[in-house]
Amino acid sequence: MTPQRETILIIDDDTDLCTLLSEYLTHEGFTVETAPDGGQGLEKVVTGVFGLVILDVMLPGGHNGYDVLKQLRARDDVPVLMLTARGDDMDRVLGLELGADDYLPKPFNPRELIARLRAILRRTGSEARIAGKGPSSVRYRIGDIEMDPGRRTVLKGGEPVDLTTVEFGLLEKLLLKAGKTVTREEMTSAVLGRTLTPYDRCIDVHVSKLRKKLGPEADGTDRIRSIRGSGYVYILPLETELRNFERSHAEK
Repeated sequence: MTPQRETILIIDDDTDLCTLLSEYLTHEGFTVETAPDGGQGLEKVVTGVFGLVILDVMLPGGHNGYDVLKQLRARDDVPVLMLTARGDDMDRVLGLELGADDYLPKPFNPRELIARLRAILRRTGSEARIAGKGPSSVRYRIGDIEMDPGRRTVLKGGEPVDLTTVEFGLLEKLLLKAGKTVTREEMTSAVLGRTLTPYDRCIDVHVSKLRKKLGPEADGTDRIRSIRGSGYVYILPLETELRNFERSHAEK
């Protein structure tokens, strides 16, 4: 049986680039559709089924890439890879904060684009298969945070927390190694499916969003601590209690 071809939507007004990418992606086994502006791109997402959207930041008309991403996230959780200006960190950070799964600065090597696409699709596809198999016996509970990977749910104090695919993957990795440092290299490989590159802030932005959604512990301390030059660690409640004990005795 021939496997189903994943359909990619490219939203970009650069017709030459769209033609080039369409030919390249088709050759790699994808089905490709294009839209020259945000309005048409949003209409296609609403009426079609796409495995992933490639979205350019710079778009003509009344919808730039950020506007399109906001509206996409309000109605759909389709994975989004943003194309940004090389060297413009603000483009990258803002795109991630608005819900993009990953970014790629222009100009780029088509091979790297394919690698990024496959990593995102592999991650989101495997998660869909896991969710479709029913409840998993693996669950995490640390303090007031509960995670059920099988059902793709996270609860804080019994209330659901809405996480993106990347945020869910990061939290699962952190809870699995709670109390121990998870390096940025490990996170990038496990969650984004690629190698960490110099000046890459993708993981840091996603962790920042995750922190905001989880909020601090009841005593105001951080759940996720940044380890300078290394990565992040999810603090075990016992460690929090010990710190409070040491602090109270130091003040006496």
